[in-house]
Amino acid sequence: MPALTEPQTWTMIGAVVALMFGMMTLVSTLFIRVLRAELGGVRSELGGLRSEMISRFDAVDERFVAVDARFDAVNSRFDAVNSRFDSVNSRFDSVNTRIDGLDRDVRALVKHTFGLDRG
Repeated sequence: MPALTEPQTWTMIGAVVALMFGMMTLVSTLFIRVLRAELGGVRSELGGLRSEMISRFDAVDERFVAVDARFDAVNSRFDAVNSRFDSVNSRFDSVNTRIDGLDRDVRALVKHTFGLDRG
């Protein structure tokens, strides 16, 4: 093998270093391109997932609106039942008042009939 002179040695070292930097640049550039492409795919997947989730939440919101409407209908029915119970309670109060009056009258008749009111 022939001996390398000093300029030839430095030239070979420079060529090897240039090749190494070139390869590092090429590999890093390709890596960045692949990484950007993969991140773009992930972004599009996340965008699709986001739109799907929004549509599903909208469907759930619509169901809640329907359930709220049903609860409003049930509440109105309970209000009607409460008003009927209020009218029944007022009727019972009037019956109680009449019974109290009859009880007073019967006591007065018993006292008068059996002579308890005479001393």
